[in-house]
Amino acid sequence: MRVAIVGFGLAGRVFHAPLIHATDGLEVSVIVTSDAARATQARTAYPYALVVGSVDEALGQCDLVVVATTNRFHAPIALQAIERGLPVVVDKPFATTSEEAERVLAAGGRVTVFQNRRWDGDFLTARRLIGEGAVGDVVRFDSRFERFRPDVGTGWRESGDPAEGAGQLLDLGSHLVDQAIELFGPPTHVYAEVGARRPGAPADDDAFVALTHRGGVRSHLWMGVVAPVGGPRLAVNGLRGGFAVDGLDPQEPQLGGGMLPGDEGYGLRDAPGRLVDAAGEVTPVPIERGRYEEFYAGVRAWLEDGAPPPVDPHDSVRALRVLEAARRSAAGHEVIHLEET
Repeated sequence: MRVAIVGFGLAGRVFHAPLIHATDGLEVSVIVTSDAARATQARTAYPYALVVGSVDEALGQCDLVVVATTNRFHAPIALQAIERGLPVVVDKPFATTSEEAERVLAAGGRVTVFQNRRWDGDFLTARRLIGEGAVGDVVRFDSRFERFRPDVGTGWRESGDPAEGAGQLLDLGSHLVDQAIELFGPPTHVYAEVGARRPGAPADDDAFVALTHRGGVRSHLWMGVVAPVGGPRLAVNGLRGGFAVDGLDPQEPQLGGGMLPGDEGYGLRDAPGRLVDAAGEVTPVPIERGRYEEFYAGVRAWLEDGAPPPVDPHDSVRALRVLEAARRSAAGHEVIHLEET
């Protein structure tokens, strides 16, 4: 199956291209980039692929389109591909607004969204332990994607316009909210604090989102680049015990360094998580291997065998609505009741 990757920045170069290359039945056939340096990188890494400067040049040369551009182009390019009858993988966030995402779904094409963090090893481990009842009834879920960058970067995620998809809430919140909903279902209430803390930052660089899920579980989600001292990457607190793990999943740096799924050590981390029981006893818990490759294996099964898409795009629309509610909450200093909106 011939795959066209639109965009060859971080998403296209580090995530999509290597994972597609590693998936039987898929081939990186076309790469779209208007940046001369990235075009050179693409030709060096994938010499058999056609490298072109526009989406129009790619659409007649592929069987699947992967949209890995800056966020503001996600919905327009997805619509362009759908109009040509092509299935689409859209990098997260699905679109800059839920309204845009709904327009894509209304176009009636075949669409899925690259919510790759569903295959992080720490998330897979937490989901398994919750399912096994290892922590009992869950009370609170804490999840963080935090870094420390005291100076504003030049990339579009930090220096771009929030109205066009810049900022940490949309970029990292798309992952954290999706994970929380996967574990505990849709939220009924959203409270958030969102701001630009660094001098001169045009987009939000620090955000906290609290969700109350329909079953009563509360998710506390942190995302940003002004956290020199962060908490655990992920923690689950229940009535029988708790589970926590530190550090980010290793797959992104591994892919960036040239490692591929199937290579020795791919997706594995050395440090275990920790399970704490009601008596306070701490038991090390090995973290499951991260498995981003399952997304594109799911794409192949979706398109060739009629399986469900690896990520239902309606899930990503729901997450966008939660993020929009978070912005309203932060602006109005209020709790947003989603069932009323």
